[in-house]
Amino acid sequence: MITLIVLAGVFAMPLLWMVSASLKPENEVLASPPTFIPSVFQWENYAAAADGLLPFFLNSVKLAALNVTGLLFFASLAGYGFARLNFVGKNVAFALLLATAMIPSMVYLIPQYMLFREIGWIDTHFPLWVPNVLTPVFGTFLLRQSFRGVPRELEEAAKLDGASVFGTFWRIMLPQVKPALAAVGALTFMASWNDLFGPLIFLNSTRLQTMPIALVLFQGEFFTQTNLMMAAATLTIIPPLILFFLAQRYFVQGITMSGLKG
Repeated sequence: MITLIVLAGVFAMPLLWMVSASLKPENEVLASPPTFIPSVFQWENYAAAADGLLPFFLNSVKLAALNVTGLLFFASLAGYGFARLNFVGKNVAFALLLATAMIPSMVYLIPQYMLFREIGWIDTHFPLWVPNVLTPVFGTFLLRQSFRGVPRELEEAAKLDGASVFGTFWRIMLPQVKPALAAVGALTFMASWNDLFGPLIFLNSTRLQTMPIALVLFQGEFFTQTNLMMAAATLTIIPPLILFFLAQRYFVQGITMSGLKG
């Protein structure tokens, strides 16, 4: 227990220092010897940092919402199909799906960029969510494992009551895997929210950029004002932190459920 507490403190220290620095006057951030508690709490640092970040924040929220809803929809359908439906080549198709996860993204980056350029998707948000929701490899795998852990008696009872395949999926099976859905949704949100490489490659207009790019631009504009940079970084991590604390119970339960039946 003591070891875990020490490790937690070590990993939390950079985060705590960032929050502390975000509330300090500029001349106190890099003072020697360093101080952890600000002599004066400058809450106006957050107002200054937030000025101009709202468009980037809304873009990140939009992309995260599209990624989460789209990926959960397609991953749950695919996971249920691989878990419960019988069709020719099911195991081969699932193996091929998992094999695609082993291909480094750098391998298909140039062909992907050329394709998006040909169809007019460069400098739009489409490349940042459409490929993700149509290729939900990890989400499909996790939900397939969760669906396989649901007792077949529930599904058979629904069929005896005259429920269709989709009705059984929607009303009976999907509520049984809510923890796994929460886990996939949380991971998808964080991946979308923290994505720096995608916007850097596919977006040119500043008005379309997301929060990670905003931090890069902010750093260039306020390079010498460390306290404002730390305030902007703190504002950026608030949504993922809130999501994590709200979904951590479901996250652990969802990951556990996925391993109940292989």
